[in-house]
Amino acid sequence: MPGSPHIVRDVMTRDVAVVDRDAAFKDIVRTLQARKVSALPVVDGAGHVLGVVSEADLLPKEEFRDSDPDRYTQLRRLSDLAKAGSVTAGELMTRPALTVTAGATLAQAARTMARARVKRLPVVDADGRLEGVVSRTDLLKVFLRDDEEIAEEVRREVVAYLFPAPESAVRVEVRDGVVRLAGRLRDTSLVPVAARLVRAVEGVVDVGFDLDGQDTPAE
Repeated sequence: MPGSPHIVRDVMTRDVAVVDRDAAFKDIVRTLQARKVSALPVVDGAGHVLGVVSEADLLPKEEFRDSDPDRYTQLRRLSDLAKAGSVTAGELMTRPALTVTAGATLAQAARTMARARVKRLPVVDADGRLEGVVSRTDLLKVFLRDDEEIAEEVRREVVAYLFPAPESAVRVEVRDGVVRLAGRLRDTSLVPVAARLVRAVEGVVDVGFDLDGQDTPAE
């Protein structure tokens, strides 16, 4: 089976800009600008994550600055209107914060981000204290793995497991993250299984097969 997956701890950013719940609106904006991030964890004195304040939480103040929303807008955008009148991180933040632990796999973190449509997640310990932040960019770092490193893992964890020699003779080639298995297989019915296992190797972009000179699609 494929080796142990990378976890959030392997890629997260540990130097994290934070604000406390009393941080003023302009101080939040300055911190976002200075650190070139789109959101900040809001923490208490012990480092527990209370919530997250993002650019989206701040924009209603500009959106409704010179407008007088009608009754329908007031009812539909009640939360945004409340934020338009807020002045501190504690009032502006989204809570409870959506978080992830350092031991979560990158796939788990990616699914959490996708479902919540957020760009980053605070990383917390078992007591809810901030350990770091993981972003979409961090999760994509696995695709920077060296081709030969990927090839070696595929040989060790997939080919040796499914297609041991001498019954099979399989070569592994990787270029720009695309894996190709070529050669002779003792059991071609295992091709879909091999495709699934190869795709589970972190950094793999795609997989294909060339068995005895014939292209075989991965199912």
